[in-house]
Amino acid sequence: MSAYGAIAAPESKGPLEIRSWPLPVEGLVLITYPITGSDAPQEVIEYLFRVFEEELEGGRTYPQEGPLSLEGFTSYFFGSTTIVGVVQSTSEEVKKTIGEALKGKKLEDALAGCYYIKPNYPGRSSHVIQWQNGGFLVPPTQRGRKIGLTLGKSYLLYAPELGYRGSVFNLVYKNNVPSLAIWDQLGFQRVGEIPNAGRLKTGPNGAEEYVDAVIVYKSFV
Repeated sequence: MSAYGAIAAPESKGPLEIRSWPLPVEGLVLITYPITGSDAPQEVIEYLFRVFEEELEGGRTYPQEGPLSLEGFTSYFFGSTTIVGVVQSTSEEVKKTIGEALKGKKLEDALAGCYYIKPNYPGRSSHVIQWQNGGFLVPPTQRGRKIGLTLGKSYLLYAPELGYRGSVFNLVYKNNVPSLAIWDQLGFQRVGEIPNAGRLKTGPNGAEEYVDAVIVYKSFV
């Protein structure tokens, strides 16, 4: 909510499709499921909430400080359009819903992560997506498979389909080298830095210290 009231998203070009993305792991693909609002299965929300809690406790990548309630997490990550990724075998049929895709599978093995797409500027700038670093969430069990990069590629397709003309990541901490590498690879520009933007647990033995943040931007037009 801004000082001007609720922030409306731009006009979508149509419904988002379920899509399949190759992974650099033989025999596996990533299926992305667009979800709106409360359509996500509760078990998916609760699992990703636990992952987010662990990241907040680590205090190295996200600006938020815990504790965060399940309700607060749901509102933050699933309050608009959310893309949820599922890892599956190339021999499997793509299911029509995320619930069907996860049926009979362990969430730790199959649930690859998620990201939200929503505006953070009002009115005449609502066509620009502004994210903090918490826009993407990949569980530790899925890291090393290029899931973050693949979700990023899907974002470059889904966001323009929702009517957005550009994206700003306004708080990518400089210690988060993998995240910066992804956005560099996907053609984002580093347009600025914010000195001492984060009070993170990056010092010796988890001591807090101030870390600079990078602002990155990409036009979709």
